[in-house]
Amino acid sequence: MTDTTYELAELDKETRMGGAGTETSAREIRRIDLTDFEHRKAEITEELWAAATDIGFFQLVNHGIELPFVDGAFADAARFFALPEEAKARHALKKGLNSGWESMTQVRPSIGTPDQKESYQVTRPHMDGLWPDDALPGFRERTLAFEARCRDLAMRVLDCFASELGLPQGFFGRAHDPASPQYQSTLRMLHYFAVPDDAVIPADIWRAGAHTDFDCLTLLFQRDGQGGLQVCPGKEAEAQEWTPVEPADTVITCNIGDMLTRWSDDRLPSNFHRVKSPGPDDDRSARYSIAFFAQADRDVVIEGPQRRYPPITAADYIQQRIAANFAR
Repeated sequence: MTDTTYELAELDKETRMGGAGTETSAREIRRIDLTDFEHRKAEITEELWAAATDIGFFQLVNHGIELPFVDGAFADAARFFALPEEAKARHALKKGLNSGWESMTQVRPSIGTPDQKESYQVTRPHMDGLWPDDALPGFRERTLAFEARCRDLAMRVLDCFASELGLPQGFFGRAHDPASPQYQSTLRMLHYFAVPDDAVIPADIWRAGAHTDFDCLTLLFQRDGQGGLQVCPGKEAEAQEWTPVEPADTVITCNIGDMLTRWSDDRLPSNFHRVKSPGPDDDRSARYSIAFFAQADRDVVIEGPQRRYPPITAADYIQQRIAANFAR
């Protein structure tokens, strides 16, 4: 299968995922306890692999990133998004570098309308001029410290997958080197806009339309009571059956991304997810989340153990996936 065929097949799937579908609670989003990780690594690896190969989504508890640290990151995100628009615009997104602030610019092929959100991306090598140091003292240092904790946790999880794939210990850690100028993992602060109580939301408007992630592994932090995230795995995608993913302050929701699906020769599925708009009886206040996207360094070559797909650098792979979204 050529890369072009592969990417267009993925895009074709996404363009069919814009409908409302139905909701089901039959699917379990497994919670995996990382307590005493080093001594329980074999057991945890088995649990992670079972959840990832089944649905591609799972949640981590007792993950080691303390709640006050998470609370601080959300407080910093809220402070940034509360800045005047002209102040945020001084730190506008650098196209192609996944760094900086944007608002309602992400249009999903599944729906063709902008996601109802703004975001601020942190990708370490590309942050010159993008830090709001004058307006938010200490924001840079705290955000980079939080990003580092996310990266370390993501590498623990990916190391478990490496052992199941027959890859050496530390393989993914070396492929995501924060000291490298080729580093392209990203921390993303997200603010979904509040919806007026009397607003009627059109059927084709979503807080985030159906999509898969381009990365290896996503860590998503959510707040108690701020739901809306749904996943539609495997065969359920044909029937458009969506499973709600319950948020909690102390839980990290994880999902496999397209890059790891390719790297695993399709053993680890990257499945569709979305954030629905609130219904008439739902809470319509603003929704905040923080995502860490573990993306291999630009110069790393992606090639699965079984070589199902031709080798490709992570930079070229991400570029292909982005280009596919604008191909039609």
